[in-house]
Amino acid sequence: MIVGRNDGLDGVMAGDTVLSHVDGEAGTLVVRGHHIEELVRQGGLEDLAALLWDGFAEGGGDVKAVRRGLGAARMDAFEKLPALLEVSRDLAPIEALRVGLSILPDEAGLPAHLRVCGALPVYLAALVRRDAGLPPVAPDPALGTAADLLRMLRGTPAPDAHITALDIYLATVADHGFNASTFTARVIASTRAGLVSAAIGGLCALKGPLHGGAPGPVLDMLDEIGTVENIVPWLEKAISDGGRLMGFGHRIYKVRDPRADVLKAVARDLGPASGRLAFAAEVERQALGALRRLKPGRRLDTNVEFYTALVLEAIGIPRTAFTPLFGVARAVGWCAHVFEQERGGRIIRPLSRYVGPVPKQAA
Repeated sequence: MIVGRNDGLDGVMAGDTVLSHVDGEAGTLVVRGHHIEELVRQGGLEDLAALLWDGFAEGGGDVKAVRRGLGAARMDAFEKLPALLEVSRDLAPIEALRVGLSILPDEAGLPAHLRVCGALPVYLAALVRRDAGLPPVAPDPALGTAADLLRMLRGTPAPDAHITALDIYLATVADHGFNASTFTARVIASTRAGLVSAAIGGLCALKGPLHGGAPGPVLDMLDEIGTVENIVPWLEKAISDGGRLMGFGHRIYKVRDPRADVLKAVARDLGPASGRLAFAAEVERQALGALRRLKPGRRLDTNVEFYTALVLEAIGIPRTAFTPLFGVARAVGWCAHVFEQERGGRIIRPLSRYVGPVPKQAA
């Protein structure tokens, strides 16, 4: 059996970026010079896209231009829906999105970053409705991404509180350093394969449960705990058995994930619509205490998935759509990183350490 190191490139500095910085020790996320908490108070996904794309691509720096471009791209994507729905009948939404991106041309009409970021919400809404036995709803290019996505999902306009909640969520998770999907997109971009190919690679990486799949299991965990009385015994058994508490701990953050606080405030603002917020807050309190008692020396705190799950559930997003919805947001960041990589980066080609058998020396 051949065994090699698999350290996940911990501690390796893979490149320079002006886009975002994650400080796991301080618990901060900075996007182009601004703390994420500051940015989401000022605007939603289109604002974040304009900031990330500024100086790189068409519409960058101009929120109105980004909004217009994404609206036009949603209309363009809707025309491709019949082909996508036909060939993806037996696929889950995240798998069908992969197909949907693959039918986008590299060069035609709208810029590729707008086509990718405009297509994903249209495809996702139509796929969720298909699984519910409902026909797709055409986009409204005059709306923002969050408002139009909810309208296409429901068939009717969403309440302002739900639109705001979704818009903040999308902006909060749009970019996060050299995470697995973003780094995948940059590797592909470094070969000059084009933005669409890089976005497909990013989506494929996001599909993995170790990257984009945690919010749904948070709700599964809350379902299983069930009652306030069962919180402590359930947590202690799960930790003692070596199980993972969904929504706690992060590869980078050694303290609280700042995005968790942003989304906890969003859940609180939803009020009664946030459903089991009080129960979840008690689970969080007890979980943090149990982790300190039973895992001394390990720094495990609340991560973004915990309150993501509560917010998305409260605004009516089905669990099967959680990871694809993450992709809708993260595509904005993928595009920015592709622009940056294409502008000055060489092809990414790291070295490896060979730990296999060596040839025998000739006698």
